[in-house]
Parts: sequence; structure tokens; C-alpha cells
Amino acid sequence: MKKANLGSLRRRFTSLLTALTFLVLAVTGVIAFVRPFSIKVIGLHALIGFLFIALVGIHVANNIRPLKGYLHSRSIWVTLAITVLLTLLFLQQRGPVKSLLGLSANLGPAMERFEMSDSEMVFQYSPAETYKMKLTVKTGNSYKISNPPHIAIWLENQGAYHIKTLLPPAPDSATELPYWNFKRSGWEKAKQEAEENAGVDVISDATPNGSFDPADYILPADPDNPMPYQLLIEINQSGDEQASLVYSVEIDNAEPKVFQLLDIVGYPKREDNSDSKESWALYYADDGFSTALDLINSALLTIERSGQK
Repeated sequence: MKKANLGSLRRRFTSLLTALTFLVLAVTGVIAFVRPFSIKVIGLHALIGFLFIALVGIHVANNIRPLKGYLHSRSIWVTLAITVLLTLLFLQQRGPVKSLLGLSANLGPAMERFEMSDSEMVFQYSPAETYKMKLTVKTGNSYKISNPPHIAIWLENQGAYHIKTLLPPAPDSATELPYWNFKRSGWEKAKQEAEENAGVDVISDATPNGSFDPADYILPADPDNPMPYQLLIEINQSGDEQASLVYSVEIDNAEPKVFQLLDIVGYPKREDNSDSKESWALYYADDGFSTALDLINSALLTIERSGQK
């Protein structure tokens, strides 16, 4: 009798704890959907989820006999088919599912975000709550969302050295953006040299042209002595015989501006050097460019800094 009572008590305890953990899962799931990203909420949801899995296992062990009966029922196959169908539907994220997910305020913890639509490309970068960068590129007549162009966004210091790639292109399209690829390769080489030379940090050490550390520009430790830097875009339409084009704007935290338009600075062309080193320069985009010039109508950079009106 005592054994039966203990078994019944254990089942009731497990069932009640399973129900309460499911309640926490449901509440945290709703909060994670309707509220901005919070590592505490997501962490609680994940850890309670693991506990819920363990409790379900115990619940199955406590009720193995009645649950076996479901295996001989047609209901198990119907519910299994519905579950698989809904899982595949949600994984594919067709239009209605994307629209529903678009209602969520949880954009995740990423500092960078890039979205493309029929009329614009929007890149957002927020390394801190006090610094929000947004680049809005209005697209031109040559732009097609069905065949999107290759694009890269990066930062350079005053010496025109790459300091940070904000938006890299897809791995298989890096060669379509030769200017970014050249600048990024130079940075990778400098980084490798820094790692090979113990005690020498050529990436963050000051140079005659400025630092290679992006934090010194975006969020400088000494805000009274910031260093100007540039934001650049290289864009190239897949299958277009015309060269890629590069757009640029200078950012100076000493004279902060909320809104700035990017200007076209030219197209990249490889130059032959006597020392056989790879070198690329930008040349003026003349009237020979048509479709490439029509990829971008305008590019507006917006930077909101804490305390700035």
C-alpha cells in the first residue's frame, strides 16, 4: 500500500512539475517573441526546456503501459504526420510564416543586420546602445531582387587601410568585388604577420596613417580625440560585364553628423607594379557605365550617437 502511494505521489509530482515548467516555457516563449532580444529570457527558456525534456522522459517512464496503447492507435500516425508537416512548413518559412515572424520584436543579439527588398537595401550596425548606424541604399532601375547584386561594406582609416568589414559578400562572390577583396587580403596579411611576430601587434599599434583597431574610430576610448575614418560600399551585378563600383563617405566623430550621403568614388582597376605586388586603384566612372550606375539611386548613412540631437 505504501509502495502504491509512493508511486502515485511520484506521478502526481512529476505531472505537476511538468505542467509548471511547460507554463514557464510558454510564457518565456511569448516574451521572447514580443519583446526585444534578452539573453536572460532566452537563457531561461533554453534551460527550462532542458528540464522539461527530462521531466517528459520521467513522465513517459511512469506511464509506459498506458502510453504503449497509443502505439496501436491510428491517432499516433495522424498526429505524427501533422507534426512533421508543420515542422517542414515552419522550416521552409514561406510567405505567411515569414509575415508572422516579422511581427516579432526579437531581432536577436547580432550587431549587424542586412535586409533587401524591391526598393532598397538596409544595413544596420549597433556595437553599443549609444551608437546606432544605419545605411539605407535606394535601388535603381538595374537592381532586381530576383537577381541581387554582390555587395560588401567595410571601414578604412585615413591611410585607406581596411580596418573592419561590416558586411562581407557571400564566400563564392568575393572575386566579384575585387577592391574589397584586395583591401581585406591586405588586412589578413597584416593580421597574420602580427600573429607570427610574438609581442608585436601590427594590427592595433598606431601607424602614421592611424590605428587598425576599429574601436579607436567607432567608439574611441578618448572621445575628445577621435580619428576620422571612411565607410565604403562596393557593388557589382552578377553577369554584368561592367566593373564594380565603389561608394564612400567620411565619418568624423569630432564633427558628428546624423545624416550623410555617400558619393561614388570610381571603379577598381588592377595596376601593374615593378615589384609584382598586387595593387588596385579607383578610376573615374565615365559615360561608358550605364547599368552599373543604375544599381544604386542614393545611399544615406544615418548615425545616432547617445546624447546627440
